[in-house]
Amino acid sequence: MSPSPSPRASHSHETDVEAHAKGPGLSYNKDATVGSFAMSPELFEKLYLTPKVPSAAQGVKHFANPTPLGLMGFVISTFTFSMILMGWGGATGFSPVVGIFFFVGPILLLAGMIFEWIMGNFFTMMSMGLFAVFWLAFGMMQLPTLGLASSYDGATSESYNTVIALFLIVWGFAFFTFFIFSLKTNVIFAGIFFFAMIAVWILSGAYFKTGSGDYTLAGHLQTAGGALLFVVAILGWYIVVVIMSFEMRMGINFPLGDLSHLWPGNNAEIGDEEKQK
Repeated sequence: MSPSPSPRASHSHETDVEAHAKGPGLSYNKDATVGSFAMSPELFEKLYLTPKVPSAAQGVKHFANPTPLGLMGFVISTFTFSMILMGWGGATGFSPVVGIFFFVGPILLLAGMIFEWIMGNFFTMMSMGLFAVFWLAFGMMQLPTLGLASSYDGATSESYNTVIALFLIVWGFAFFTFFIFSLKTNVIFAGIFFFAMIAVWILSGAYFKTGSGDYTLAGHLQTAGGALLFVVAILGWYIVVVIMSFEMRMGINFPLGDLSHLWPGNNAEIGDEEKQK
């Protein structure tokens, strides 16, 4: 009978992925594996932006990570949108880039949402669906062929701008709701919802002021809202870089500010406790 391998020999067969994943604060859970290595709840949340539960842990064995795909559509659209709002280079109007509202953002977000749903990643699925319909809804307002403003007294009328302002107020509360739940993921992802919430409320104020004829203050509020959305885009891009650097085995462990360890045990741990009773 051949002798059993020593701990040193076993360690030498550790994959590069395992070595990369073992960053500060990461511990392995032998009950949930991906490929040939176990994934801790912290690492799972870092890659999929959702708390680790049994259904989600099973899905990652069979599919590539769709999270950066959806986020890429989101950040490209948000970067473009924010720079136009801030008037960089004298930019005004969204008609030339209306594709960001229907193709770049929503298509990648919806594709990512579907695969997050298949894999059982609840919060990421909800987040991508939320951002996808936001871009689709806002894009409809930018299509001149629909003539939405013509049913009012023009695009500068008080009634028209008040309707859009109220629409953005509701979106602010939606982002606030997601911000609360994102506090179980990481600081960067939570920051996206926080700054998006503030941004849409500021943009709501810009529409209110446009309707009342205070175009100077409306312009300042629009610029401020655009600046906050620019921050949102930077945070989103950073998450894309973090996830892609891990998936491509770059050997760099960028932090996201894990918050999951601050909360009570997830369903996987609760299930283990129930089995032990």
